[in-house]
Amino acid sequence: MKKFTLVFLVTTILVSMLAFHNSTKLPDVKENIVKEKEMPNDWFFQQRAFPYDYINYEAYQEALAQASEQKEAARTSGASKSWKFAGPVNVGGRITDIEMHASDQQTIYAGTATGGIFKSTNAGTSWFPVFDKASSLTIGDLAIAPSDPKILYAGTGEANAGGGSSTYDGLGVFKSTDAGVTWTYAGLDKIRNTGRIVIHPKDPQTVFVAGMGDLYGKTPDRGIYRTTNGGTTWQKILFVSDSTGGIDLVINPKNPDTLYAALWERVRTINRRSYGGATCNVYRSFDGGTTWTKLANGLPAATVNSGRIGLAISESAPDVVYAIYADKVGAFTGMYKTINSGNSWVKVNDSALSSMFATYGWWFGRVHVDPTNPDVVYAIGFDLYKSTNGGSSWSNIGGSVHVDHHSIYVHPKNPNFVLLGNDGGVYISKNAAGSWSHVSTLPITQFYTCEVDAKNPQRLYGGAQDNGVHRTMTGNLNDWNSIVGGDGFVALVDPVNNNYVYGESQNGALVRSTNGGASFSSGTNGISGSDRKNWNTPVIFDPANSQILYYGANRLYKSTDRAVSWTAISSELTKGNGGNGLGTISCVAVAPSNSSVIYAGTDDGNVWRTANGGTNWTKISASLPVRWVTRIAVDLQNPLIAYVTLSGYRYDEYLPHIFQTTDGGVSWKDISGNLPAAPINEVIIDPADNKTLYIGSDVGVYAGSAAGNWFVLGDSLPNVPVIDLTLHQPTRTLVAATFGRSMYKYDLTATTPVIEETAALSSLTVYPNPVSSSARISFQMEAQENGKIELYDFSGRLAGRLYEGAFVKGYNEFTWNPGENKNTVLPNGTYICRIVSGKMVASGRIQLMR
Repeated sequence: MKKFTLVFLVTTILVSMLAFHNSTKLPDVKENIVKEKEMPNDWFFQQRAFPYDYINYEAYQEALAQASEQKEAARTSGASKSWKFAGPVNVGGRITDIEMHASDQQTIYAGTATGGIFKSTNAGTSWFPVFDKASSLTIGDLAIAPSDPKILYAGTGEANAGGGSSTYDGLGVFKSTDAGVTWTYAGLDKIRNTGRIVIHPKDPQTVFVAGMGDLYGKTPDRGIYRTTNGGTTWQKILFVSDSTGGIDLVINPKNPDTLYAALWERVRTINRRSYGGATCNVYRSFDGGTTWTKLANGLPAATVNSGRIGLAISESAPDVVYAIYADKVGAFTGMYKTINSGNSWVKVNDSALSSMFATYGWWFGRVHVDPTNPDVVYAIGFDLYKSTNGGSSWSNIGGSVHVDHHSIYVHPKNPNFVLLGNDGGVYISKNAAGSWSHVSTLPITQFYTCEVDAKNPQRLYGGAQDNGVHRTMTGNLNDWNSIVGGDGFVALVDPVNNNYVYGESQNGALVRSTNGGASFSSGTNGISGSDRKNWNTPVIFDPANSQILYYGANRLYKSTDRAVSWTAISSELTKGNGGNGLGTISCVAVAPSNSSVIYAGTDDGNVWRTANGGTNWTKISASLPVRWVTRIAVDLQNPLIAYVTLSGYRYDEYLPHIFQTTDGGVSWKDISGNLPAAPINEVIIDPADNKTLYIGSDVGVYAGSAAGNWFVLGDSLPNVPVIDLTLHQPTRTLVAATFGRSMYKYDLTATTPVIEETAALSSLTVYPNPVSSSARISFQMEAQENGKIELYDFSGRLAGRLYEGAFVKGYNEFTWNPGENKNTVLPNGTYICRIVSGKMVASGRIQLMR
């Protein structure tokens, strides 16, 4: 991907899954290994977990906490520069739940997979976020108290068992008593992912939660939970095994002591996919959840092939309950109905639903009953079906909407008003699902990549989860359109001739356009079909010649004719095993000053370098941590200087995520400095200052340098993973692709480059620190030189110049009295003290607290 008008870097992604390593010994459940070819790619999870089969959840939480502190420090330091939303709002993204209250036909809440919670107060015309202060914006389920529309519960962590697009585990349940204005933590952080929340119809303090648990490991924290004091304390009231979690839960609205729960045996790691088993069953309680009975009598007997189950209860006739079943592979196996509160069940005529899940029943598998009519039923899967006769016949009603449905809501006061949530966003029907209109005002697209047309910077491009490659030709927020289908990844626009546009979908399916993106043809001629390709296959321009492109499989390919044909220029660059989807090139970089120098990183921890255009390759990663290599950037003038970023989380060790080499990879220097220890997905070298770096990480965007001093770049960026960055140098615009909140822009014109190297100047100290009334700034000089002492805020802007003049050889000390000089009156906060002497620079942080 082009990162600015001179240098091009490939795009990788982030978005992630967590697996919590639990050593508690519990009874084993028979494991069912599923290795079907049609299973989704584990790209996000593998990237974070490699070389393990789980992610250290504590390390993730520590990184989030550190990032939150840094963002708050930047905000309170007086930095006012903000990221600007760049769109789109009309593309959509994955909705996990959508809810209204029976008393209100205007207020809607929508929970998203990675973008938090949005609220509308005008029946879906406009929306605004209400959960952005939370550390985790991945939403599993929402619930509104039937007795009080101001009381909401939000369960974080998406329980849908997706593949490459899966997200981080959640951080528990949160509660609002003011209709979403503020939220407080309500416990259950260890359930990781929330299957369903139901609230007692008369007592909002009594809440039940279906906890799916860690999706990538066994845990004793799965099951059904109950609180009777609004979340102050919780009791686990139904537990089957450490591999079986709560995926669905319904409550009888007229007799709330009656509940039904669906439990799902599900564990997935890099080496194992178990989407079912003999503990997948439906349970019932008649005493408010204290005791439970496993239901049978017409329901299919659980076997090793059983899978996900969805439940729905009729509000108007609560003796009627529906259950939808899938097998362990995800294929639909039946729709069942009871009219006597679960005492007996019959299979309805569901032949029309046989292909509804398309073998992906673990990705959705829900059922919903019209609250005014027990015979009106909606089956939610890959497609969307409706029955008006209690399941005797079904009609496909999803032909005009996006596939992959996760939630539906029918308003009890107006059952013609139906809301639908799927991987394409929110849809609204005003005629009982007879027709649909797409909500085109939600900024929730899950982008993997971003691109700017160098000649027309208002034209933005991006590859998105399950929404292909999209672009805007005007820079507007609401006119983005799809130009490539599938899961969208790489998007490239030739900076010299923008008639040449390139797009990519999953597993390296590259296409090329010669008419500005109006039409596309295959761009993989010459690339071996037997070569391994990454889920997000890297494709980049040669920064010196955009007619030349590079494509990374398990070998590196080169095209000299704008992707008309390709030739391999390397042998195997990975460890060669190719197991579990690994063994591919994950990033490529060409030296801007010498096109013969090429670097390549792999998803199994290798970094390679060639100095002769690919004739000979040298592995240069022996001293680097063995982690998934996410990005490489090469110095603009010196091909021996390069930066490598890594994914992964630490486990019983220190794990840096960004390194610099100044000798072509012979040696590496950890430059992580004060960065949170989270995966870094992108690094860009500022073309206006060869030593200033910008990185996009799982916890935000930072600016810094090889000295390891980093600061949060700007504010107002939602707390979601930043997967890709692109810098348009002529306009000094940095574009960020977020996984869940679309794209943002940042104006770099007022941001001073951050050069942070030390040589002739060292031992910078500030005492006392924090500073209240006075501080001494001291440092050592190897020679007498003129210089200056400056303060920068955490947006990178000059906040004040404390001194300019001569520095003596040896020890230098200066006294700073905040507020004494009108030019240095600053608000409380954190600042970077920067000492500049000739070409040498040192810096340190100062906390001002008066």
